[in-house]
Amino acid sequence: MNHKSKFYIFIIILVSLLCLNGCSGLFFFPDKHHYFTPKQMDLAFDDIYLTTPDDETLHGWHIKSTVERKGIIYFLHGNAENISTHIGSVLWLINEGYDIFALDYRGYGESTGSPDIEGALVDINTGYNWLINQPQYQTDKLFIIGQSLGGALTLSFTSNNKNLEDHVSGVIIDAGFSSFRGIAKEKLNDLWLTWPLQYPLSWLIPTSYDSNKHIKEIAPVPLLVIHSTHDVVIPFHHGKEVYQQASEPKEFLQTNTPHTATFRSEGYRDYVLKFMEYNVQNRQALKKGA
Repeated sequence: MNHKSKFYIFIIILVSLLCLNGCSGLFFFPDKHHYFTPKQMDLAFDDIYLTTPDDETLHGWHIKSTVERKGIIYFLHGNAENISTHIGSVLWLINEGYDIFALDYRGYGESTGSPDIEGALVDINTGYNWLINQPQYQTDKLFIIGQSLGGALTLSFTSNNKNLEDHVSGVIIDAGFSSFRGIAKEKLNDLWLTWPLQYPLSWLIPTSYDSNKHIKEIAPVPLLVIHSTHDVVIPFHHGKEVYQQASEPKEFLQTNTPHTATFRSEGYRDYVLKFMEYNVQNRQALKKGA
């Protein structure tokens, strides 16, 4: 057997191994090392440790607002590294009156276990239940922000949460997608080495976690979909599809930044702040009129 044939066999075995656990290796790239902590910036925060129903320990940061609190952001990050490298995307919100609860899925940072889609959704639900049971957050001012993989997980979680309206004033999806199988097939198709495997391997991913048929169930909670025309990681059409699949009330913010770099722009930050402020006021007005 020549070297070229051996190389092809190695690639096929490698990709196949990645897919043995529902192709989770195509989605999750955790890092245990923290590259930043809120303590380094003298921010007020708590380390939060939670136990999942399947006995994993999750770690997150509860970072306090630097001004009078308006609400709380539940932040769900992308597929690589951990909260220490993703928190910068939303840290600006503490200066706008929002606390942040950022959670690491199992296998990331200080969280135990090995990541997969099903486990990550259990983790998100565990963090959510902790958050809505905190006395200081028994209000109408909770928003969920999910970026990239975190956006896809957020869509799956929120579209299957029957009591979402009781606690959440808005869901914000930045560079997300609604089909794990669909994005896996698309990414396998991008490389000539994995192109022949796109159908058999993508079909190993169950569709039960996909939100494309359930996104409409997020309503009546307002949904803001953010996607960049310059996104080369999760192409723009995924954002448009998420928006089209959703029911009103919904908004679409088209941007021109790199992947998950939305909040580097002051203009895009202002748009998100107005979305949140409007929906808090609208929710409170509806309650008073009920």
